[in-house]
Amino acid sequence: MAQQRRVQLSTQRPTSTVCVLGTELSLDVCGSAPKDAVAFHVQGTPGVKLYVVHETQSVKLPSSVCRWPLAAGAEVLLAMDALSKDVGDEKVRISYFGEAGGVPVGRAMLYLTCVDVSLDTDASRSGAVSRTLLDKATWTWGPDGHGAILLVNCDRDDPKAETPDNRDTAVRSYAGTGTSHTRNPTFLCFSPQFFLSYTPFSTLDLKDMSQMVLRTRGPHTIFAGHRLLLHVDFGDADKVGVFYGGNSVALEEYKHVLGGSKLAYAVKPSRHQEESIFYVEGLAFPDVGFSGLVAFHVTLLESPEKGLLETPIFTDTVVFRVAPWIMTPNTAAPLEVFVCSVDNNEDFVASVGALAEKAKCPLTICPLLENRQDRWIQDEVEFGYVQAPHKTFPVVFDSPRDRGLKDFPVKSILGPDFGYVARQAPEGTSSLDSFGNLEVSPAVTVRGKEYPLGRILIGSSFPRLGGRRMAKAVKDFLVAQRVQAPVELFSDWLHVGHVDEFLSFVPAPDRKGFRLLLASPSACYQLLKEKQEEGFGEAAMFEGLEKVPKPTINEILANEGLRKFNNYVQSCINWNRDILKRALGLAEPDILDIPQLFRGDVATGAEAFFPDMVNMLVLGRHLGIPKPFGPLVGGQCCLEQRVRALLEPLGLTCTFIDDYFSYHVLSGEVHCGTNVRRKPFAFKWWHVVP
Repeated sequence: MAQQRRVQLSTQRPTSTVCVLGTELSLDVCGSAPKDAVAFHVQGTPGVKLYVVHETQSVKLPSSVCRWPLAAGAEVLLAMDALSKDVGDEKVRISYFGEAGGVPVGRAMLYLTCVDVSLDTDASRSGAVSRTLLDKATWTWGPDGHGAILLVNCDRDDPKAETPDNRDTAVRSYAGTGTSHTRNPTFLCFSPQFFLSYTPFSTLDLKDMSQMVLRTRGPHTIFAGHRLLLHVDFGDADKVGVFYGGNSVALEEYKHVLGGSKLAYAVKPSRHQEESIFYVEGLAFPDVGFSGLVAFHVTLLESPEKGLLETPIFTDTVVFRVAPWIMTPNTAAPLEVFVCSVDNNEDFVASVGALAEKAKCPLTICPLLENRQDRWIQDEVEFGYVQAPHKTFPVVFDSPRDRGLKDFPVKSILGPDFGYVARQAPEGTSSLDSFGNLEVSPAVTVRGKEYPLGRILIGSSFPRLGGRRMAKAVKDFLVAQRVQAPVELFSDWLHVGHVDEFLSFVPAPDRKGFRLLLASPSACYQLLKEKQEEGFGEAAMFEGLEKVPKPTINEILANEGLRKFNNYVQSCINWNRDILKRALGLAEPDILDIPQLFRGDVATGAEAFFPDMVNMLVLGRHLGIPKPFGPLVGGQCCLEQRVRALLEPLGLTCTFIDDYFSYHVLSGEVHCGTNVRRKPFAFKWWHVVP
């Protein structure tokens, strides 16, 4: 339905007004009628389409009816479908008649100027702004949905700036040429593939923004007597920033015109240019109290007489949705591996580097100066991305744990086309706020419901009361992104409490395209029992490790306290297994049980008895698995043999990495000590139906 505006007429003097292309004017024929008038007649010039609404019927003029009774509810509608060449070049005349008919008892004259005012975005999500018949004032999900998309401008295009671009009101530039994803020079990068693309910094900041185009056509002088206001709702103003450079191409001419305390901007249409291009940046991700939707309006204001307030005569509205932060699963292709160099972990770093080289993946080493002896890079950050039709870039999510690596994301990751987001925990943090406790599944379908971007997995303290939970601010943020609906698992039974201590995902060529790996005390006891029955009961654990007790298979199987504790652990993992099967739509063939034992007690929580093999680094088909130092059978570690037998038929290559003294004894493993930036999903998030 066309936007409609009521126009008052007068028989005392002519009325002039603007008709915006695509809208209707409703003429108040009854309100302007002389006292003794009982009927009216309407005439218009050829550029005006006229309709009389009488007794609920709309009749297009001219018609066989010459005069219309002035009954209650009588209305004249008009529309124009061609722009005016001059001000007031189209006219409508209404003649009023009394009971006797004959000569009119009064006439009302309306002078019309047709103009075009349109605010447009990339509502069709094609990557370019275009005019559309779609409803610009709404935003819908799904492959047939529509509505524009806005990126949070959370990268730092000027390396000299101290904060991300969404914390200033300037268009950032850098004199010269640089690379996307550049690093702090104290980082060591071991592959020429790391340098991905070269873009002049002078345009990088604008390319992070979405265009919004205001089109104005018609006699230029009409805009001199009317005002065009671009404005944003008060509740949205702190979520966006808008920049405008007029006709200039010089970056320094771009000014911050909307957002923050600036709620409106008066646009002066150019005599020589029909389009005004505005650049819009998001300042905040969806979160509690912010759905991600932001509306902008352009309003044409008319001032009928000097000294009177302007009145709105037309408004066009567009809606953006701020793009969510999206996680990538283990099964996504790796783009960059991160590891920390700390005291006495040289061999571990070398092993990770060798695996990265096999996977043809660049390795970035965070030096001691940057990590301050904090080796747990998985716990500090999670790599994800944001995406709009015109651009995609990675965004690092900084956890609230804030230990030795707390400055690493801002100082060494944030940069051109590499964004940053963080959430704090004012109530205080626990181990469950570290991002080893934050994982995401591959794409799944659950009872007909599709999750094409997977589902986020976080550990919590249920089903028992009390205990540790992920910080509310972090969990609320994850839920608010909407496209990877989180699932809460039970991880507080662990001493550290992270989901990556008992689960992982690896790619597979069949079924759902992946396997879920779960740590399994039951599978481990079954394997050890098999080896005992085969006559290897005296084979010992941890051969080759100095000053480490070396229990035999017989001793482990005879340890009733250890068995009872692992029965408890298995019950906790089984609880999570059932949740994962329901939440991810998995069947038993989608799950592989990885032999693993745990030690500890219910009060302090469980830790891995030997290096936790599910806590692995997944680089495509190359797996970096903690070396378990299991009993040697025929000169081979029986735990490694079993894992190879489970994973190699899937086309995966198993490399066992010794992390015993550098990570395992400190309550972590290979996954905890590494991190990976991965390729974004091919699926576009706006095609999701939440």
